[in-house]
Amino acid sequence: MTTPEDRTTAPADPALEAPEAPFMRQIKTYVLRAGRMGSGQVRAFEQFGPQFLIAYSPERLDVQAAFGRNAPLILEIGFGMGDATAKIAHVRPDDNFLCCEVHEPGVGALLKRCGEENIVNIRIVRHDAIEVMDHMLGADSLDGVHIFFPDPWHKSRHHKRRLIQSPFIHRLAGHIKPGGYLHLATDWQPYSEQMMGVLRGEPLLVNTSDAADGFAVKPGYRPLTKFENRGLQLGHGVWDLVFRRV
Repeated sequence: MTTPEDRTTAPADPALEAPEAPFMRQIKTYVLRAGRMGSGQVRAFEQFGPQFLIAYSPERLDVQAAFGRNAPLILEIGFGMGDATAKIAHVRPDDNFLCCEVHEPGVGALLKRCGEENIVNIRIVRHDAIEVMDHMLGADSLDGVHIFFPDPWHKSRHHKRRLIQSPFIHRLAGHIKPGGYLHLATDWQPYSEQMMGVLRGEPLLVNTSDAADGFAVKPGYRPLTKFENRGLQLGHGVWDLVFRRV
C-alpha cells in the first residue's frame, strides 16, 4: 500500500491478447522513485531475499513450488513499504500473496517484516506487474487482486498516466478466476469516480456493493494506514471498490 509521499502505481498469453495490446506494452504499473535503503533493508535483501524473493521470468510460474503449497492466490500491485501487505497476510494465513513492487526500500522493508515476523504466505517479485501477470501467470489464475492507493496523477494533463484505465482493467480481469475479486482503494475522490466508471464498464466484472454510489464498505482485512487515519481525522475520504469476476 502506498501513500502520496511514496506512490507506486504491465504480451504473453494468446488467450489474453486484446486490441489494446500495443497500448498496454507502453503502460507501466509503477513510477520509479529515488530512495535510499537503510542498513536493515539492505540486510533483509541478503538474509531474507532467497526465501521470499522470486526472480522475474518470461516463463510461467510454478505457484505451488514458489509457496510450498496450494492455496488461493492474491496478486498485489504496488505495496509501497508493505505495512498493509504484511498485516493482511497475517489475518489471511490461508491465502498466498504474490506482491509486485519495484521500489527497493519498500521491497527491503517488506522482506524485513516477512523474515522477522515469519510471514510465510508472501512472495515478492521486484518487477512490473503487467509483465508478471502476462508472462508468469495465466488466464483465470488469480483468486483476487489488490491495488491500494495507486498514484492519482492529480493534474489533468497527467490523467493518461493513471493505472486504472479500461485497457488495463480488461487485461487484468482476464487473469482473475470467475468468482475472484478485484479490490481497489484510493484517497482521491476524482480518481475514485474514474475508477468506478472504468470498472462498471468492464463486462467481465460486477460490483459487489449495492450502495447507491457503488462504493464498498472497507473490507475488514484492509487495515487503516497511518496516513489514512490522519486523513480521516481531517475529514478526508477513502473509497474502496470491490468487484467480482463473472
